[in-house]
Amino acid sequence: MKKILILMCLIALSCGVVSAAPTASQPAPPSTEAKLEYNLGVDFYKVGKYELAMASFRKAIELDPNYIDAYYNLGSILEFLKQDDAALTVFKQIIVRKPDDYEALYKAAKLSQKLGMPDDARSYLSLIPPSSPMYRKGQEVASLLQTDMQTIKQGAATQKVQEENPYYDNSSVYENILSPTGITTDKNGNVYVAGFSDNSIYKITPTGQRVIFLKDSRLNGPIGMVSDAAGNIYVANYNNNNVLKVNPTGGVVVLIGNIQKPYGLHIDGNMLFISSQGSNSIIRYKLN
Repeated sequence: MKKILILMCLIALSCGVVSAAPTASQPAPPSTEAKLEYNLGVDFYKVGKYELAMASFRKAIELDPNYIDAYYNLGSILEFLKQDDAALTVFKQIIVRKPDDYEALYKAAKLSQKLGMPDDARSYLSLIPPSSPMYRKGQEVASLLQTDMQTIKQGAATQKVQEENPYYDNSSVYENILSPTGITTDKNGNVYVAGFSDNSIYKITPTGQRVIFLKDSRLNGPIGMVSDAAGNIYVANYNNNNVLKVNPTGGVVVLIGNIQKPYGLHIDGNMLFISSQGSNSIIRYKLN
């Protein structure tokens, strides 16, 4: 639940009204530590200490990478401060974790249009259904793109038919990925790439859209990656000497510790194989 939507607060200050908006579905509750940081961020916001508020929301996200409300409030402050690139990055993180968050899709479309990325704006708008209150607001962005929501959705439907299997049927080059190492895919044609230098995992959709899928304090020198049939991703976490398991929504756990410099990963059935560069050995681990 978005208990306080900061952008709405900022707009409502002039009329003395604070509104709250319901979400389409309720995510798992955040951890107690993340809630404390989130509430601290709200307190800082209320007294106009925006930098401190953003720092608290970022800490809440670090503690709980799926804390949707913290992302939303962080993105809303960045948008209010006209840091549009940074705000767009934050709203993209919401979309990765909660694709039916139509507020985030609207925000991403609005910011993309403002930043001169009309194709991205249309792509986000095409995902907002007519039943959502954001559909009407999306019409305003569509007008700035010299089109309308119906035309955008019709174009997206046509493109989907034409690109039934776009990733595997076409050759592409994805550039400007910092120190790419491990790579894996899922059944939907998404590509996941480990960024060794910036301790990130990037997600590239079949249409070429790139977002940061995972940025977590436990990720330290990711190299090898592999995915299973359920969509979980396993990461050879080279600098931390362990293997991480990342679920499809970005939740992270340490699967295996005390592996000296894990490097390559391979899955065969329910067996995970890990090459340990530091011990010159191969480890076989049975998955549940």
